[in-house]
Amino acid sequence: MKYDNNDKAPFFKSWNTWYVLVVIFLLLLIIFFYFFTNHFA
Repeated sequence: MKYDNNDKAPFFKSWNTWYVLVVIFLLLLIIFFYFFTNHFA
């Protein structure tokens, strides 16, 4: 079975952009839930 290494990331030029977006999104979620928890504590 052969695998092609020429898979391109959808919507972006490289997969690194996706990784950065996911990390930023997770950090924003953590910050949001931190403030949400403090507000209703």
